[in-house]
Amino acid sequence: MSEPRTYKPPAGPSTSRVAYAAAHVVAGGESLDWDATLAFRRHLWSYGLGVAEAMDTAQRGMGLDWTTTRELIVRSGEEALSEGGRIVCGAGTDQLPPGPASLAEIAAAYEEQLAVIESVAAVPVLMASRHLAAAANGPEDYASVYGRLLAQVERPVVLHWLGPMFDPALEGYWGSDDLDVAAGALLALIGEHASRIDGVKISLLDAGREVDLRRRLPSGVRLYTGDDFNYPELIRGDAEGHSDALLGIFDPIAPAAAAALHALDDGDTASYEEIFEPTVPLARHLFETPTYYYKTGVVFLAWLTGHQRHFRMVGGLETARSVPHMVRLFQLADAAGLFPDPGLAAHRMRAWLTVQGAA
Repeated sequence: MSEPRTYKPPAGPSTSRVAYAAAHVVAGGESLDWDATLAFRRHLWSYGLGVAEAMDTAQRGMGLDWTTTRELIVRSGEEALSEGGRIVCGAGTDQLPPGPASLAEIAAAYEEQLAVIESVAAVPVLMASRHLAAAANGPEDYASVYGRLLAQVERPVVLHWLGPMFDPALEGYWGSDDLDVAAGALLALIGEHASRIDGVKISLLDAGREVDLRRRLPSGVRLYTGDDFNYPELIRGDAEGHSDALLGIFDPIAPAAAAALHALDDGDTASYEEIFEPTVPLARHLFETPTYYYKTGVVFLAWLTGHQRHFRMVGGLETARSVPHMVRLFQLADAAGLFPDPGLAAHRMRAWLTVQGAA
């Protein structure tokens, strides 16, 4: 086992970048293990990272129902107010039943979730909606639904473009399978409502496309990278700008991510690169196809690092990745020095392999 790389919690958040970790949830009984779930959010806040709550990493659309999601938003929002932590929360349409829905029903579902998020003074993230992807006939339908929502929000929100590698049901989002056309529709929406938009999260795993879109945003609208393959270069940026961050990979690498961002605050790009470099092979493996199963690896690492007592997931998603995949994940996390207690990680890995019949 490698020696752990230890990073002390910083005095506060990064000053040069806004960074959120999309946080996982801890299964427990018929709902969630609330103590462990909220403790992990305090862990993220202790390293100066914001929490992106009830997002894809929390198994939205992959086991976490709206009733539990609503409670998660309220509990985490209240915890954020108590801890002084930054939080954004995902608003979607997943309380609607599967199948066709009208644009009016989709907008109303968004409004219901927005009301819950705004009740705890959190920043909403208007998540990509499977229902809207199925119902919309073109960019004008997206403009209609999002325009209705943006006209009534209490504070600037974050828009969300989640690519089909994360959710195949979102193919053609913003009204076209042509990503250039889709980007144009998104930029038109942002241009019309810029004062009500804090930023847009892009999760397309295409660094060049993200940079191009970032350079076309109106002044004051942030680009939050959701690119778990190319985050170091996108956050570092160039002479024309940089991306902020809203990333699932920041869940398992929170201490390293915080240290890297603070090195960037100090202008120490060499340390920034050195800290992030060993995390990239881990991230690329964690998010390999089928990408939407990355959540299994995130929770596995949380168990190995001691943030929870078991490796079980909502909806039984702990079985979604193969034994060889998990073994390689363990090796890459160890190589990156991410296990604060290598003995505990090794013990739990051996126990898991024994249960799998692979020890």
